[in-house]
Amino acid sequence: MEGFVEVNEAACKQNKEWQQKGLSPIVVSVNLSIRQFYQSDLIEKIDAILKETQLDPCFLELEITESMAMHADTAIVILKELKKLGVKIAIDDFGTGFSSLNYLKRFPIDHLKVDQSFVKDIQVDDDRDIITTIIALGHNLKMKVIAEGVETKEQVAFLKKSKCDILQGYYYSKPLDSKLIEGVLFHQS
Repeated sequence: MEGFVEVNEAACKQNKEWQQKGLSPIVVSVNLSIRQFYQSDLIEKIDAILKETQLDPCFLELEITESMAMHADTAIVILKELKKLGVKIAIDDFGTGFSSLNYLKRFPIDHLKVDQSFVKDIQVDDDRDIITTIIALGHNLKMKVIAEGVETKEQVAFLKKSKCDILQGYYYSKPLDSKLIEGVLFHQS
């Protein structure tokens, strides 16, 4: 859990620092492993980090995987507690793990993130069908859909045509350190 605390704290501090510099507020995402998700003090640690950094919780998104639904009743309780804090929740790598539509509708999720394996093979009809189905599912459940691993103009065109809400990947930028991100945010403000 210590690694998660350090990463989460660094992300929240950095985001707050950018806001204090007058940059447009953005949401930062932090991945949660299944082990971290089921730690008994997860909610308290996240709450403490948010209070310490004074970051509005709406600017923190926690990414979970479908495998966390294996203990659905416990997961629902944890997710509802996280939502009470005000953070956003995303299901990362959607479509590659344990999927139950019943749990999906019961989980308080803000975003579905389409796994990059589907985006990578976007020329394959089956993958195109899966992507459009996930987008429709997400929208019907009042969730935004994020496509991961976007690298080509063709992928961008298909995903935009399919009304995917957010695209992320090397097509837009390789991962950047905080100073370079700050420069990008400064130019967008």
